Amino acid sequence: SNIPEAGMALTALESLLAHHDAGQLAVIAAKLNCAPDVHAIKEALALALPSVQGQMENLAVDMGYTPGVLALFYKVAIGSGVAPLVIFMGVGAMTDFGPLLANPRTLLLGAAAQFGIFATVLGALTLNYFGLISFTLPQAAAIGIIGGADGPTAIYLSGKLAPELLGAIAVAAYSYMALVPLIQPPIMRALTSEKERKIRMVQLRTVSKREKILFPVVLLLLVALLLPDAAPLLGMFCFGNLMRESGVVERLSDTVQNGLINIVTIFLGLSVGAKLVADKFLQPQTLGILLLGVIAFGIGTAAGVLMAKLL
Repeated sequence: SNIPEAGMALTALESLLAHHDAGQLAVIAAKLNCAPDVHAIKEALALALPSVQGQMENLAVDMGYTPGVLALFYKVAIGSGVAPLVIFMGVGAMTDFGPLLANPRTLLLGAAAQFGIFATVLGALTLNYFGLISFTLPQAAAIGIIGGADGPTAIYLSGKLAPELLGAIAVAAYSYMALVPLIQPPIMRALTSEKERKIRMVQLRTVSKREKILFPVVLLLLVALLLPDAAPLLGMFCFGNLMRESGVVERLSDTVQNGLINIVTIFLGLSVGAKLVADKFLQPQTLGILLLGVIAFGIGTAAGVLMAKLL
């Protein structure tokens, strides 16, 4: 993606702009009513409606340019939202809700951990307010989801709200997920006593098969009614969990948990890599995202531990 001449991460329109053909630039500029230079065209495209951007992309294709393979991966995997959805289906197939159903109070632990998300959104807006690093509200919301410690969700949401920050947000989310063994233990030790750390958690009761099957169905209905924007992600999650708990599609459930999720993760990684262009990634915003990300993980961990102490 950092070798523009290769064109692997460029769309057809970006390839056209990279070739600096005066005649072709003039045609694009005339359509956008701007000066026929690359910088002016990029600014006009950033302000244009998606339909106009699509027309310019088709015009570039008509001029003989084609999107690179990484750009195609991005369009199919992330641009359409398919890859995060499929990964969520796999995560749902790997999840056992038995302990949660046996002790519903543990739901509060997960709810408390989301304080990291809100703190990060406020932190990003604070940086923007004081003029340190510029973030819009959609960008702040996309950065905040790093606190959810969920890579596919971070990619899905940033692809919708702030695609220009997708690479940095994905790197931060997955990096801090990998660094959880380093980030969380000091916080946990600081907020708990040795006696509390030795508590053994046991499942309070045996959860019936019927409960496990009904739970994803009821959850999906509630999400569809109350949070329709989250229905695609949680819908796939619930579908994967239903495949696991129903017991009638074990072969499909096993495929989703292993082969399918691994294959999709490969293409998801390639798609994110297409957005890690040096001149866009090496910006002050990236440093802000990395800083806010680690703060989000820290606050989320602390909030979860404190909620557990209250329970």
